[in-house]
Amino acid sequence: MQLSLVIPLLNEEESLNELYDWIVQVMQSNRFDFELLFIDDGSTDGSWNSIRALSQKDPRVKGIRFRRNFGKSQALHAGFKEAKGDVVITMDADLQDNPKEIPQLYALIDNEGFDLVSGWKKKRYDSVISKNLPSKLFNWAARKTSGVALHDFNCGLKAYRKDVIKTIEVSGEMHRYIPVLAKNAGFQNIGEKVVQHQARKYGATKFGIERFINGFLDLVTIWFVSKFGRRPMHLFGALGVLMFFIGFAFSLYLGIDKLIINKTGRLITDRPQFYIALTSMLIGVQFFLAGFLGEIFIRSKNPSSTKGYQISEMINV
Repeated sequence: MQLSLVIPLLNEEESLNELYDWIVQVMQSNRFDFELLFIDDGSTDGSWNSIRALSQKDPRVKGIRFRRNFGKSQALHAGFKEAKGDVVITMDADLQDNPKEIPQLYALIDNEGFDLVSGWKKKRYDSVISKNLPSKLFNWAARKTSGVALHDFNCGLKAYRKDVIKTIEVSGEMHRYIPVLAKNAGFQNIGEKVVQHQARKYGATKFGIERFINGFLDLVTIWFVSKFGRRPMHLFGALGVLMFFIGFAFSLYLGIDKLIINKTGRLITDRPQFYIALTSMLIGVQFFLAGFLGEIFIRSKNPSSTKGYQISEMINV
């Protein structure tokens, strides 16, 4: 199979039939052998009924339904697990991603040798204050922190070589950082393509300002995991040694001052340096132990058996 289209969605009943028709038109005109995977992330409208009807009409349409809303990362994880195409393309179900971009994205993976190609919505039709400016700030921080030179990390329209999506594990809210996860997994040939952004036709956006706050917190997490996830002792051990050394230096100073320089001075416990030394040494030991325990955990842990979501129904999968 050439192509798997993975489309996570939440309450997009109005757009699904139109999106399906648009995708099929593009696929047929380019003679692609494809499958269409809709991942219903706990919709409360008639989205699942629409998916069921489409699957009865077209066996290439497959559906996965979550018991409740688990998040976009979990939806993508479920879709990636079931995808069978040599190239996997993700897009949103709200008609803001243009299916006409699919042939060029496919060609970049299949002909140009890219492992991953991310869409860049250079011209957007979103609110400048609520989405555009925070998005620019977020993408700038992500570029600087991760070293991946993309302009639009959060664009839902992306193309992947099959090996990429079968290697990485998308959990939590890490869908924003799939290119970073791919890079950390050893896939270095990551590209970008300017794609057309459509104005929302139905409903309202599912994202608020909290997604940018969560995004920056996730950015800190993925920076830490990429730098020290497999060697926590390098961070916690270094901090522990530094704090212990500071505490030891204060203790040495107090000892020399008490025993040699100022023999008749006040008690060591009456001096603030004593408490600085004691606190620093205790924190240093705790940091060192945290790094040590982290190393033991990494070497002994088993692959996670929890997916972070629960499926209630599947169609054609």
